[in-house]
Amino acid sequence: MRIAIMLGIATLLGAADLSSVIESPDATAILAKDALGAPKSYVMPEGCITEDPAAIARGKYFFHNLNGKDAKEAAPEGLVKILPNGKEKQFGNCVACHNIEGSKGYGNIGPDLSNYKKVFIDSGARKAEFVYQKIADARVDNPVTHMTINMTNGLMNEREVCDLASYIVSSKK
Repeated sequence: MRIAIMLGIATLLGAADLSSVIESPDATAILAKDALGAPKSYVMPEGCITEDPAAIARGKYFFHNLNGKDAKEAAPEGLVKILPNGKEKQFGNCVACHNIEGSKGYGNIGPDLSNYKKVFIDSGARKAEFVYQKIADARVDNPVTHMTINMTNGLMNEREVCDLASYIVSSKK
């Protein structure tokens, strides 16, 4: 609206009409392209949750680090940072919303995941499958979630979700 008014004033003052050079993208097409699909239920694969130190290290990296080149620390072995298209992989940064043992963030938007193994897994209140699904697509049980939709939109693959879930449900030292 402001641009149209400014162009109108410029035209009245004898300036050239620049309306044809102003980019006006079709927002409908952009929104349709970016829209998420329906919530999707996932089945946690056999052997997903592991005590393998390398998998837990990758999960910890996802949890505690900013995206791509802004990560606070070097990526652990076995973590693919460059996608086949040459772009840098985006990581979790879960600490922006959640607290967990050893966190250096101020996450207070999502639930506190400190002592998750003891409080939820060991007590039987939740199973690891719950954690896997929450990370993969949290909309299945909470349609208005603000959590990142990781697998349904392709941000994370199955192995990465398993690594992150393994870290969350692991015993922290």
